[in-house]
Amino acid sequence: MPLTTGTAAPSFKLPCKPGEEVDVGAALGKEKVVLLFFPLAFSSVCTEEMCHFRDHWAQWSSLGCKVYGISIDSPFVTDKFRSELGIPFPILSDFNKTVSASYDALHADLMGLKGVTKRAAYVIGSDGRIAYAWEAEIPKTQVDFAAIQAAVSACR
Repeated sequence: MPLTTGTAAPSFKLPCKPGEEVDVGAALGKEKVVLLFFPLAFSSVCTEEMCHFRDHWAQWSSLGCKVYGISIDSPFVTDKFRSELGIPFPILSDFNKTVSASYDALHADLMGLKGVTKRAAYVIGSDGRIAYAWEAEIPKTQVDFAAIQAAVSACR
């Protein structure tokens, strides 16, 4: 079950590439933040999701929010995924699964793979509280882009 709306979003730092860390916690409580947890880089549905945000980036940028993708892939993989697809926002590596666990976004077992990130989306308002929380038990279920956009528009 995802974290519930109204709760304070857990703060964290994660690498976006080897040797380079992003402090997402620095934005919490100051800016609107969208967190997109996804199972595995280069898989079809995950690629479709990240490319949708890329292809509609002007729209997302106009909402005044920071967007971060998060998977359990290594920082080498998340950097290559972002680079090859031209993703305009950080794709973060939660290789040690600590952030995914704190957001309750891990599958216990996904097709024999232990601890793979769930597809989940969180919108965090500039007050640092979760304004929207969604997760899919079935990884091929795509996020509701319109619902995420509406949540970002509605929160302060």
